[in-house]
Amino acid sequence: MFDLSSQLATRKDSGLYRNRMTSNSPQGVQVVIDGREYLSFCSNDYLGLATHPELIHAMGECAGNWGVGAGASHLLGGHSEPHEELEQALSVFMGSERVLLFSTGYMANLAALSSLVGRGDVVHQDRLNHASLIDGAALSRARLQRYPHADMNVLAKQLESGKGGRRIVASDGVFSMDGDQAPLTEILELCRQNDALCYIDDAHGFAVLGEQGRGIVDSIETCSKDYSGGHLLSMCTLGKALGSFGAFVAGSEEMIETLIQQGRSYIYTTALPPAIAAASYAALKVMMMEGWRREKLSSLVEYFRTGCQQRGIPLLESATPIQPVMIGDNDRAIAVAETLKHQGLLVFAIRSPTVMAGSERLRITLSATHEEEDIDVLLDALANALEDGGSA
Repeated sequence: MFDLSSQLATRKDSGLYRNRMTSNSPQGVQVVIDGREYLSFCSNDYLGLATHPELIHAMGECAGNWGVGAGASHLLGGHSEPHEELEQALSVFMGSERVLLFSTGYMANLAALSSLVGRGDVVHQDRLNHASLIDGAALSRARLQRYPHADMNVLAKQLESGKGGRRIVASDGVFSMDGDQAPLTEILELCRQNDALCYIDDAHGFAVLGEQGRGIVDSIETCSKDYSGGHLLSMCTLGKALGSFGAFVAGSEEMIETLIQQGRSYIYTTALPPAIAAASYAALKVMMMEGWRREKLSSLVEYFRTGCQQRGIPLLESATPIQPVMIGDNDRAIAVAETLKHQGLLVFAIRSPTVMAGSERLRITLSATHEEEDIDVLLDALANALEDGGSA
């Protein structure tokens, strides 16, 4: 029998213990957690679509027609018309030859990296990448080379010195704990020059960034050409800004077919419920029609950052809904978060090892359903909590 008590006790003593809370309400700006109401600043529902009536209607109607579960994996009869319709719509929207649905972004990253490279190949990754990209590289058995955050000079040297084998440069599009964006134009150019594949995890950029909401790839004019040319593969999630669930990978016909044939986390898992696919399709249409949501969100981000500057609240550089307030200490980060919680504000402390020791922070996320008045409440409470050192 494993004795894990001492290990858990050590985690508690070092302030690294994690606790779940139970939500008693739907997703939204105002939530009820463990019986108490909070103003929430910790959701990834960036456009406020999780409770949109169109999504709810589409999901209910599809469940009435198709039932709840898909019943099987995509390759053994679980791939339904709602799945196919969503894949085709996403492919048109992204400007890619094909799209492949996955149950989660984590599973998509595992499948993509482990299918496209193996022993003798190299995966280059930003040091601040999401854990799923690191795990995908490990699963592939390719050699992993990590470069300092967004350091294109080091990446260029790594690519130029590489010999033989396939190479993938994998990066978050928007970094989930810092909120900044990858230098995609430079990464893609280096990939073209060195015959490498650029793999972008745009979980936090899709539906938020770009004029049309295609995410960070909207910054690349030749994106369709790079998809078809085999230099670009992007993963986007449906459970954040689209308010639904699941993920997809966009790329060339050849790339997507390879994932279908070799992606273990695609082949050996039950397909998403058809009703989830229908809700995602509805969310895509709402997102395309209601561009005001992205515009308002961008305005709120600017409003929050201006307020922080006026109050001397230390922020990392970020133009996205992810706004990290730097604390630099585990105990103090927890104390400030608890102070805010006592005042009815839900903000989480991010501690090591999720971030490096000494860079502990509060991870504040904004939604298009927030109002400036909500942000004013947060700013004043945050400034006071930081000044008081996080005393409740």
